[in-house]
Amino acid sequence: MVDSLANTEINSQRIAAVESCFGASGQPLALPGRVLLGEGVLTKECRKKAKPRIFFLFNDILVYGSVVLPKRKYRSQHVIPLEEVTLEPLPETPRAKNRWMIKTARKSFVVSAASATERQEWISHIEECVRRQLRATGRPPSTEHAAPWIPDKATDICMRCTQTRFSALTRRHHCRKCGFVVCAECSRERFLLPRLSPKPLRVCSLCYRELAACQRREEEEEEEPGVGSPGQPAYLPGAGAGASSGDEEDSDEDKEGSGDGDWPSHVEFYASGVSWSAFHS
Repeated sequence: MVDSLANTEINSQRIAAVESCFGASGQPLALPGRVLLGEGVLTKECRKKAKPRIFFLFNDILVYGSVVLPKRKYRSQHVIPLEEVTLEPLPETPRAKNRWMIKTARKSFVVSAASATERQEWISHIEECVRRQLRATGRPPSTEHAAPWIPDKATDICMRCTQTRFSALTRRHHCRKCGFVVCAECSRERFLLPRLSPKPLRVCSLCYRELAACQRREEEEEEEPGVGSPGQPAYLPGAGAGASSGDEEDSDEDKEGSGDGDWPSHVEFYASGVSWSAFHS
């Protein structure tokens, strides 16, 4: 499928249509050898509630964004290299069906399809592309993944102290290491997690203790007698609410800015009537 579509006019037109729909806010997607294999709307479980997101599967990347006008206008583009992706099918429940988790080192999140057949198509196509990418790059499968965030509505109390009850005045926070919903008192510290951000991020009290202890062990193992003190610690004890918590980055899914760019009014995305979700051949 990839070889037959590569360097064809229809593939170039499809990629150009995707670029046009994201407008000036999106990054260029056309590269030699890159093929658009399929697209569709999936439901992504965000921090506050599940929301529809448009997904595009290329042979080397997975792109998704917010739907502004179906098949015409999207924003908040995210690009994920497929060699970093691991999929985890999730069990069915009466209220949650056709779900799976997309895991990477920087971000992990849950999506769901409209049907079991659509779910299986997405999983099989993504996994095949990941296998191809790993063979092409010679990289081993990714083993380190960011923890998915527990949705806000999943709990009314702090998942660490189990005492603080959330309200309009008592905010929910998320630990960047475990993804738990925690209160401010249970997430006062910050720790540098290089895979996620160049800035120290909010972590819960338990993860902070574990991360700090692990770093101290590593420093003790690396430090030779008489060499001197180790470098700047990656953890910031008692950093308080004023430190860089990364909370402004919590909700790119929940509070997307306007930033629409210049949107082409003439674009009719796949006017030929390709269905959604659709995988090309």
